[in-house]
Amino acid sequence: MTADRARTVFLLAHTGRPAAVRSAELVVKGLLRSGIGVRVLEAEAADLPLSDEVRLVKEATPQCLDGCELLIVLGGDGTLLRGAEFARASGVPMLGVNLGRVGFLAEAERDDLDKVVDRVVTRAYEVEERMTVDVVVHSNGDIVHTDWALNEAAVQKAGAEKLLEVVLEIDGRPVTGFGCDGIVLSTPTGSTAYAFSAGGPVVWPEVEALLMVPISAHALFAKPLVTSPESVLAVEVLPHVPPGVLWCDGRRTVELPPGARVEVRRGAVPVRLARLHHASFTDRLVAKFALPVSGWRGAPH
Repeated sequence: MTADRARTVFLLAHTGRPAAVRSAELVVKGLLRSGIGVRVLEAEAADLPLSDEVRLVKEATPQCLDGCELLIVLGGDGTLLRGAEFARASGVPMLGVNLGRVGFLAEAERDDLDKVVDRVVTRAYEVEERMTVDVVVHSNGDIVHTDWALNEAAVQKAGAEKLLEVVLEIDGRPVTGFGCDGIVLSTPTGSTAYAFSAGGPVVWPEVEALLMVPISAHALFAKPLVTSPESVLAVEVLPHVPPGVLWCDGRRTVELPPGARVEVRRGAVPVRLARLHHASFTDRLVAKFALPVSGWRGAPH
């Protein structure tokens, strides 16, 4: 174990996947050969074939990224969202390599590892900021929980038996109420995640907006809603029904007491993502979902 070099990268990997272990080994070797220091969590290092040059970090805190230029994350959507927690708390840009299925947060695929290393070494990447949401849970007028999300905050029923009864509010005014399986409160980044599965629209990342998407609502008016990024969205769970649960990015959950009120607004702290490509989001969408575009001729020149 050696001291950090002039440039340092933090590596986070889903070590339960053989593909992630192999990918991590290739990335670490490429970075070290180029004189870039690497840090890895001690808990993950046991599953990775690493040289003594790699610095091991005991505690998974935002401070463990102090002085790092990038956070490279190898894994599927769950691992990338875990990396986003580190990226937001530390302010270090995240560069995701997709080893899962869809991986909209990822900038590269497992076949691009050599390119990833080359781009990092030559600093041939750009950094963009992705909007987040801040989440506040109220009960009887008191704040009982605060959280955040990069993709979405989802208010859902806790059990399979009964529907969740809710009233929706936007900017301090009621919109509608109904029984449902839940409500997804999403960022544009999250529009291709849970909100998409619930029937919401795909929103391009550069569009600043908030989404409210009902899940299996029992109502005539239960359409996805797209609001200003400055709007405040709220979901009130009626007090006479079984309590629901709040999920943030599918990773952090808390039970909602009867009558709870969940407020979502634009997050104060964005997540910074490192970008290697200038490809449009349209091309990314077509590639990720294998959309049929045969027969397209484009605009006449």
